[in-house]
Amino acid sequence: MATEQGLTKDTILSSVAGYREQLDAGASKDALEKMFERDKENLRGLGVPIETIGNRTDPDDLREARYRVPTAEYALPVDISFSPAEIALLNLAGGVWGSESLSVDARSGLRKIRALGIAVDEPIIGYAPRIRVRDASFGALQRAIEQCRTVIFTYLRPGDAQPRERRLRPLALVEYEARWHVFGFDVNVGADRTFLLSRIVSDVTLTREKFPPALREGAGERALRGLDDVAARQRALLEVHPGTEAALRLARRAEEAPQGIVVPYVDLHVFADELASYGPEVRVVAPADLRTEVIRRLRATLERHGGAA
Repeated sequence: MATEQGLTKDTILSSVAGYREQLDAGASKDALEKMFERDKENLRGLGVPIETIGNRTDPDDLREARYRVPTAEYALPVDISFSPAEIALLNLAGGVWGSESLSVDARSGLRKIRALGIAVDEPIIGYAPRIRVRDASFGALQRAIEQCRTVIFTYLRPGDAQPRERRLRPLALVEYEARWHVFGFDVNVGADRTFLLSRIVSDVTLTREKFPPALREGAGERALRGLDDVAARQRALLEVHPGTEAALRLARRAEEAPQGIVVPYVDLHVFADELASYGPEVRVVAPADLRTEVIRRLRATLERHGGAA
């Protein structure tokens, strides 16, 4: 936003906090560029417009491309102003939800408000939650929790050929390891269960069946304790190449080990997807079932691209 000409990728990597520290710590340029590309797409997904300015004579040549956020997207009309308290409340309201639950006009308005640079009431802002919603079932499940209504959906577990119908009294939505889960009482099995939202493969149907609001009390804490217990039992020993994207991202939740790092995980298949995405940057030492799943994904990728497994 500070320059109409935009900034090159090299300038951003060497000057922006986060990238700069990793560069000083010895991270490879290839790993930083991978992070840059992912972060750029994440920002665009949140509604931040990022323009890529290429070579004027050859627009497809992006070797010296410059990136900028157009200031026009952040400018409010001159006749609109807000007090610090109003800015604080608008930031609170807008900060609760991510881009998926806001209209295009609402996202644009919030960007302009936050770009004003007016001091806000810090004690209020300190309590603002941040919620990002990428799963289509989130909204319906939240309404069901608020209205204390049982829901029906189909759920596909890893290894199952067909999804199964679930009838759930949803009690809490929790985020764990950057993924959303719904916790509740599974009517079919008569016990509490936690489901990964990304594995819900149908629309969520709200039934007329109600349940007591008191069941929701402490449900979120119980769900998180259960996920913590699972992660404590499931720990992966990994060897990771220093300075790579895998090293940068896994280090945030890892413990050092004599042979490499130890990373707790909740879902074997979700974690295998992540590790396989790093390619040769990481190797699974243990457990054997996680190693097998990662190898299976890498072989499938090779075969799809015509390579020899």
